[in-house]
Amino acid sequence: QVQLVESGGGLVQAGGSLNLSCAASMRTFSWHTMGWFRQAPGKEREFVTSINWSGGSTYYAASVEGRFTISRDNAKNTVYLQMNSLKPEDTAVYYCAADLHASGHSYNYNYWGQGTQVTVSS
Repeated sequence: QVQLVESGGGLVQAGGSLNLSCAASMRTFSWHTMGWFRQAPGKEREFVTSINWSGGSTYYAASVEGRFTISRDNAKNTVYLQMNSLKPEDTAVYYCAADLHASGHSYNYNYWGQGTQVTVSS
């Protein structure tokens, strides 16, 4: 059974940083595209960023480009989201997701984590 477990969320002031982690329990982690999504209260879930199996290709939503960085460590079955220069509008539950075939800004992921709350105060 595949499990994705996010951690690293919390409360931070505007302009601050957080580093989210997503640990995956799957033998084929290195084959999967990994993505981060977020959902703010009253809003639909939105794409944040994704990284291909090797880490050689990354994609970002325009709203986070230049502030957020996705990375992965296939030896540790973990994907990371470094978030800098956080803004109150970044407040949301952040989810990681995994899929063998997703690419780019796709929302079609087979596996999802439970999410971690990120709150940015002004």
